[in-house]
Amino acid sequence: MEKENLRVIFMGTPEISASVFEAMILDGYKFIGLIAQPDRPVGRKGELEKVPTKVVAEKYNIPVFQPVKIRKEYEFVKELNPDVIITLAYGQIVPQGLLDIPKYGCLNLHGSLLPKYRGAAPIQFALINNEKVTGMTLMEMVAAMDAGKMFAKKEVVIEDSDNATSLFKKMGEAAKELILESLPLYIDGKLPGEEQNESLVTFCPTIKPEQEKLDLSLDVKDIYGWIRGLSDHPGAYFYLEDKKLKVYKAEVVNNSEDHEVGEIVQADKRGLVVQLKGGQLSILELQKEGKNRMDYKSFINGNQNLLGKKLD
Repeated sequence: MEKENLRVIFMGTPEISASVFEAMILDGYKFIGLIAQPDRPVGRKGELEKVPTKVVAEKYNIPVFQPVKIRKEYEFVKELNPDVIITLAYGQIVPQGLLDIPKYGCLNLHGSLLPKYRGAAPIQFALINNEKVTGMTLMEMVAAMDAGKMFAKKEVVIEDSDNATSLFKKMGEAAKELILESLPLYIDGKLPGEEQNESLVTFCPTIKPEQEKLDLSLDVKDIYGWIRGLSDHPGAYFYLEDKKLKVYKAEVVNNSEDHEVGEIVQADKRGLVVQLKGGQLSILELQKEGKNRMDYKSFINGNQNLLGKKLD
């Protein structure tokens, strides 16, 4: 079937979804609808802000549907009569009744190399666990979470300089390439799919607000992973004198263990270094509660007598 004759629904909400959605539109796919999460209040005034995919849909005059609970509100999908549904980071569990509607089924772009990292935060957990390679998987949507057949994959190299912000951009580009290359083959029956090896499955849950607090019982490399996985948003933090100290960028500098865990062992123009289990961490970019984000030199200039103080 030619792409312009394919009736497609896109399901997705955040920026990474919007970029892939628009790439498919520009490639010639005919979208009969977007399904996204409801718009959310943002900022101190609580004003409603359109989700990123909705902005794209309105730009190209594509109908938008934002059910509060898709498991209870999907009858409209039957009326749209889609040939296929493409999903990327929609944000709700899709019920079996909806999965059964499209002629060619429902496909999901999942942010890991399945069967590793099924679940809600695969991109972040690849960084948290200090992986060197991750990728996108085009997969069959089934009732069980991320458990369907795998049709195609695209690897993404994780550089030492990557954090969640940069990796999401890389993964978005990989997702564009993957869906544009693979969807025509899938529709033509040329991608039979491969079952996942259940013995290799790992899961990654939603990251909870309390996990943003860095755990000093962890090894220095694990803390480094959490900093990368939570940067630039929402940001991982320590406490310094009862104030949150968000750390956006850091590096492991050695495996020395000659001070108390949490102690600031260097605070000068050469670096802001804290002792952790298994080594020392140099903090490069940070933000003290109530202040702007800054580099370590600016922070040291504005905060005297840091040497010997404890982070917790």
